[in-house]
Amino acid sequence: MSLLLFIQNEVSGIADAVTGISVPETYEAKMNIWDLALKGGWIMIPIGILLFVAIAILIERVIVIRSAGKEDATFMNRIKDYIHDGKIDSAINLCRTTNTPNARMIEKGISRLGRPMNDILVAVENVGNIEVAKLEKGFTWVATSAGAAPMLGFLGTVTGMVRAFFDMANAGSNVDISLLSSGIYEALVTTVAGLVVGIISLLSYNYLVSQVNGVVNRMEARSMEFMDLLNEPNN
Repeated sequence: MSLLLFIQNEVSGIADAVTGISVPETYEAKMNIWDLALKGGWIMIPIGILLFVAIAILIERVIVIRSAGKEDATFMNRIKDYIHDGKIDSAINLCRTTNTPNARMIEKGISRLGRPMNDILVAVENVGNIEVAKLEKGFTWVATSAGAAPMLGFLGTVTGMVRAFFDMANAGSNVDISLLSSGIYEALVTTVAGLVVGIISLLSYNYLVSQVNGVVNRMEARSMEFMDLLNEPNN
Protein backbone atom coordinates (compact mmCIF):
# COMPACT_ATOMS: atom_id res chain seq x y z
CA MET A 1 0.00 0.00 0.00
CA SER A 2 2.85 2.32 0.84
CA LEU A 3 4.45 1.43 -2.52
CA LEU A 4 1.32 2.48 -4.38
CA LEU A 5 1.19 5.76 -2.48
CA PHE A 6 4.86 6.37 -3.34
CA ILE A 7 4.32 5.73 -7.05
CA GLN A 8 1.21 7.93 -7.05
CA ASN A 9 3.09 10.80 -5.43
CA GLU A 10 5.96 10.50 -7.92
CA VAL A 11 3.63 10.49 -10.92
CA SER A 12 1.81 13.54 -9.58
CA GLY A 13 5.13 15.34 -9.12
CA ILE A 14 6.22 14.57 -12.69
CA ALA A 15 2.87 15.75 -14.03
CA ASP A 16 3.14 18.99 -12.10
CA ALA A 17 6.67 19.51 -13.40
CA VAL A 18 5.62 18.93 -17.00
CA THR A 19 2.70 21.29 -16.60
CA GLY A 20 4.98 23.98 -15.25
CA ILE A 21 7.29 23.84 -18.30
CA SER A 22 6.49 26.70 -20.68
CA VAL A 23 6.68 25.75 -24.35
CA PRO A 24 8.03 28.62 -26.46
CA GLU A 25 5.69 29.81 -29.18
CA THR A 26 6.84 29.29 -32.74
CA TYR A 27 6.47 32.05 -35.26
CA GLU A 28 6.37 31.35 -38.97
CA ALA A 29 8.60 33.71 -40.89
CA LYS A 30 6.81 35.52 -43.69
CA MET A 31 8.27 37.66 -46.43
CA ASN A 32 6.59 39.75 -49.09
CA ILE A 33 7.86 41.13 -52.38
CA TRP A 34 8.91 44.41 -50.80
CA ASP A 35 11.04 42.63 -48.18
CA LEU A 36 12.73 40.59 -50.88
CA ALA A 37 13.42 43.73 -52.92
CA LEU A 38 15.09 45.35 -49.93
CA LYS A 39 17.29 42.29 -49.49
CA GLY A 40 18.61 42.79 -53.02
CA GLY A 41 20.43 46.02 -52.21
CA TRP A 42 21.08 48.98 -54.46
CA ILE A 43 21.14 46.82 -57.63
CA MET A 44 17.36 46.54 -57.33
CA ILE A 45 16.99 50.28 -58.05
CA PRO A 46 18.18 50.21 -61.70
CA ILE A 47 16.38 46.89 -62.24
CA GLY A 48 13.17 48.48 -60.96
CA ILE A 49 13.68 51.49 -63.23
CA LEU A 50 14.08 49.20 -66.25
CA LEU A 51 10.88 47.38 -65.32
CA PHE A 52 8.97 50.67 -65.03
CA VAL A 53 10.31 51.90 -68.37
CA ALA A 54 9.44 48.65 -70.16
CA ILE A 55 5.88 48.53 -68.80
CA ALA A 56 5.26 52.24 -69.45
CA ILE A 57 6.43 51.97 -73.06
CA LEU A 58 4.43 48.77 -73.55
CA ILE A 59 1.18 50.39 -72.44
CA GLU A 60 1.77 53.61 -74.39
CA ARG A 61 2.79 51.81 -77.59
CA VAL A 62 -0.11 49.36 -77.45
CA ILE A 63 -2.53 52.30 -77.36
CA VAL A 64 -0.76 54.04 -80.26
CA ILE A 65 -0.43 50.91 -82.40
CA ARG A 66 -4.05 49.88 -81.91
CA SER A 67 -5.16 53.37 -82.85
CA ALA A 68 -2.99 53.22 -85.97
CA GLY A 69 -4.37 49.81 -86.90
CA LYS A 70 -7.99 50.97 -86.94
CA GLU A 71 -9.33 51.69 -90.37
CA ASP A 72 -12.65 52.41 -92.01
CA ALA A 73 -13.73 49.55 -94.25
CA THR A 74 -15.19 52.06 -96.73
CA PHE A 75 -12.12 54.32 -96.81
CA MET A 76 -10.53 53.01 -100.00
CA ASN A 77 -13.88 52.78 -101.78
CA ARG A 78 -14.58 56.44 -101.03
CA ILE A 79 -11.08 57.40 -102.18
CA LYS A 80 -11.66 55.47 -105.40
CA ASP A 81 -14.98 57.23 -106.02
CA TYR A 82 -13.47 60.67 -105.36
CA ILE A 83 -10.57 60.05 -107.72
CA HIS A 84 -12.83 58.69 -110.44
CA ASP A 85 -15.05 61.76 -110.11
CA GLY A 86 -12.06 64.09 -110.13
CA LYS A 87 -12.76 65.31 -106.58
CA ILE A 88 -9.13 65.44 -105.50
CA ASP A 89 -9.74 67.98 -102.74
CA SER A 90 -12.46 65.79 -101.23
CA ALA A 91 -10.10 62.80 -101.27
CA ILE A 92 -7.39 64.79 -99.51
CA ASN A 93 -9.84 66.08 -96.90
CA LEU A 94 -11.00 62.51 -96.24
CA CYS A 95 -7.40 61.42 -95.69
CA ARG A 96 -6.76 64.27 -93.26
CA THR A 97 -9.88 63.60 -91.23
CA THR A 98 -9.18 59.84 -91.06
CA ASN A 99 -5.76 60.44 -89.40
CA THR A 100 -4.19 57.00 -89.76
CA PRO A 101 -0.87 55.87 -91.28
CA ASN A 102 -2.76 54.46 -94.25
CA ALA A 103 -4.58 57.75 -94.80
CA ARG A 104 -1.36 59.77 -94.61
CA MET A 105 0.28 57.53 -97.21
CA ILE A 106 -2.68 57.84 -99.55
CA GLU A 107 -2.76 61.61 -99.02
CA LYS A 108 0.87 61.88 -100.07
CA GLY A 109 0.16 59.77 -103.16
CA ILE A 110 -2.84 61.90 -104.09
CA SER A 111 -0.77 65.07 -103.72
CA ARG A 112 1.66 63.64 -106.28
CA LEU A 113 -0.99 62.91 -108.93
CA GLY A 114 0.15 63.94 -112.40
CA ARG A 115 3.75 62.88 -111.80
CA PRO A 116 5.33 59.61 -113.02
CA MET A 117 4.05 56.52 -111.25
CA ASN A 118 7.49 55.74 -109.87
CA ASP A 119 7.63 59.14 -108.15
CA ILE A 120 4.22 58.55 -106.61
CA LEU A 121 5.27 55.11 -105.35
CA VAL A 122 8.49 56.46 -103.85
CA ALA A 123 6.59 59.25 -102.08
CA VAL A 124 4.09 56.76 -100.63
CA GLU A 125 6.87 54.43 -99.48
CA ASN A 126 8.76 57.29 -97.82
CA VAL A 127 5.69 58.28 -95.82
CA GLY A 128 5.18 54.63 -94.92
CA ASN A 129 8.74 54.38 -93.57
CA ILE A 130 8.22 57.51 -91.48
CA GLU A 131 4.97 56.11 -90.06
CA VAL A 132 6.64 52.81 -89.14
CA ALA A 133 9.44 54.69 -87.39
CA LYS A 134 6.82 56.57 -85.37
CA LEU A 135 5.17 53.31 -84.35
CA GLU A 136 8.51 51.85 -83.24
CA LYS A 137 9.34 54.80 -81.00
CA GLY A 138 10.65 53.55 -77.66
CA PHE A 139 11.33 49.99 -78.83
CA THR A 140 15.05 50.49 -78.21
CA TRP A 141 14.43 51.08 -74.50
CA VAL A 142 12.36 47.91 -74.20
CA ALA A 143 15.08 45.91 -75.96
CA THR A 144 17.68 47.50 -73.69
CA SER A 145 15.68 46.47 -70.62
CA ALA A 146 15.48 42.90 -71.93
CA GLY A 147 19.26 42.72 -72.21
CA ALA A 148 20.41 44.93 -69.34
CA ALA A 149 18.15 43.62 -66.55
CA PRO A 150 19.62 40.08 -66.48
CA MET A 151 23.13 41.53 -66.64
CA LEU A 152 22.41 43.76 -63.66
CA GLY A 153 20.99 40.72 -61.87
CA PHE A 154 24.19 38.79 -62.48
CA LEU A 155 26.18 41.79 -61.28
CA GLY A 156 24.19 41.71 -58.06
CA THR A 157 24.91 38.00 -57.78
CA VAL A 158 28.64 38.62 -57.99
CA THR A 159 28.66 41.52 -55.55
CA GLY A 160 26.48 39.58 -53.12
CA MET A 161 28.76 36.54 -53.14
CA VAL A 162 31.84 38.77 -52.77
CA ARG A 163 30.26 40.37 -49.72
CA ALA A 164 29.34 36.96 -48.30
CA PHE A 165 32.90 35.66 -48.65
CA PHE A 166 34.29 38.93 -47.30
CA ASP A 167 32.14 38.59 -44.18
CA MET A 168 33.20 34.96 -43.87
CA ALA A 169 36.88 35.88 -44.06
CA ASN A 170 36.51 38.60 -41.43
CA ALA A 171 34.61 36.28 -39.09
CA GLY A 172 37.52 33.85 -38.92
CA SER A 173 36.59 30.68 -37.05
CA ASN A 174 33.34 32.19 -35.72
CA VAL A 175 31.41 31.77 -38.94
CA ASP A 176 27.65 32.01 -38.50
CA ILE A 177 25.07 31.43 -41.21
CA SER A 178 23.28 34.63 -40.22
CA LEU A 179 26.49 36.51 -40.97
CA LEU A 180 26.40 35.29 -44.58
CA SER A 181 22.66 35.62 -45.12
CA SER A 182 22.67 39.24 -46.30
CA GLY A 183 25.21 38.59 -49.05
CA ILE A 184 23.48 35.41 -50.16
CA TYR A 185 20.11 37.19 -50.18
CA GLU A 186 21.54 39.92 -52.38
CA ALA A 187 23.03 37.36 -54.77
CA LEU A 188 19.85 35.34 -55.20
CA VAL A 189 17.26 38.13 -55.13
CA THR A 190 19.02 40.25 -57.76
CA THR A 191 19.35 37.23 -60.04
CA VAL A 192 15.64 36.48 -59.80
CA ALA A 193 14.67 40.13 -60.25
CA GLY A 194 16.94 40.60 -63.26
CA LEU A 195 15.62 37.48 -64.98
CA VAL A 196 11.98 38.40 -64.30
CA VAL A 197 12.40 41.92 -65.68
CA GLY A 198 14.36 40.59 -68.65
CA ILE A 199 11.65 38.07 -69.50
CA ILE A 200 8.87 40.67 -69.19
CA SER A 201 10.80 43.12 -71.37
CA LEU A 202 11.61 40.50 -74.00
CA LEU A 203 8.00 39.34 -74.24
CA SER A 204 6.85 42.97 -74.42
CA TYR A 205 9.31 43.75 -77.22
CA ASN A 206 8.29 40.72 -79.29
CA TYR A 207 4.61 41.52 -78.78
CA LEU A 208 5.09 45.13 -79.91
CA VAL A 209 7.08 44.04 -82.96
CA SER A 210 4.33 41.60 -83.96
CA GLN A 211 1.70 44.34 -83.61
CA VAL A 212 3.72 46.76 -85.75
CA ASN A 213 4.24 44.06 -88.38
CA GLY A 214 0.48 43.67 -88.60
CA VAL A 215 0.05 47.41 -89.18
CA VAL A 216 2.85 47.40 -91.76
CA ASN A 217 1.20 44.57 -93.68
CA ARG A 218 -2.05 46.55 -93.86
CA MET A 219 -0.15 49.65 -94.95
CA GLU A 220 1.52 47.74 -97.77
CA ALA A 221 -1.81 46.31 -98.87
CA ARG A 222 -3.39 49.77 -98.96
CA SER A 223 -0.47 51.30 -100.85
CA MET A 224 -0.65 48.57 -103.49
CA GLU A 225 -4.42 49.03 -103.70
CA PHE A 226 -3.90 52.75 -104.26
CA MET A 227 -1.30 52.17 -106.97
CA ASP A 228 -3.61 49.70 -108.69
CA LEU A 229 -6.32 52.36 -108.54
CA LEU A 230 -4.08 54.83 -110.36
CA ASN A 231 -3.19 52.24 -112.99
CA GLU A 232 -6.81 51.49 -113.89
CA PRO A 233 -7.57 52.18 -117.59
CA ASN A 234 -10.30 54.74 -116.86
CA ASN A 235 -7.77 56.98 -115.11
